[in-house]
Amino acid sequence: LVALVTGAGAFAYSTFIVKPEYTSTTRIYVVNRNQGDKPGLTNQDLQAGTYLVKDYREIILSQDVLEKVATNLKLDIPAKTLTSKVQVTVPADTRIVSISVKDKQPEEASRIANSLREVAAEKIVAVTRVSDVTTLEEARPATTPSSPNVRRNTLVGFLGGAAVTVITVLLIELLDTR
Repeated sequence: LVALVTGAGAFAYSTFIVKPEYTSTTRIYVVNRNQGDKPGLTNQDLQAGTYLVKDYREIILSQDVLEKVATNLKLDIPAKTLTSKVQVTVPADTRIVSISVKDKQPEEASRIANSLREVAAEKIVAVTRVSDVTTLEEARPATTPSSPNVRRNTLVGFLGGAAVTVITVLLIELLDTR
């Protein structure tokens, strides 16, 4: 019974109290200038690109880039707050950079992600002198929330209630000195 109550409580909390957040993702591909007319990529090119991608991540999350995005979109939030909404990931052994933005409004998340991609592309070209930053995928407004995960939260609430019940019963049995 306790497990059902805590599971129902977690469900109600996740559904009615927690505001849903939406994630929009855009992806870019960075091409090095020094490749010239070489067809294909060498292993050395990929290794160098992998190290540079870490630099691109730092450039994307830099104060200059975030402040310019906030100014361009007329956002009423400081760059520090914007940083907490942005996640930059790099799939292993690629020069592809994914920029994800979480927001309570799906349209706002995609607007911020696309603006961040545009501003970051200019800054990456200027700072690292790469030949091109190509958009692989534009951010689109999400149709379903990325959080909260109602199913997972309900299950955790149910299992937590069940665990409390089992521990309580065991303690009562162990401490019973009759």
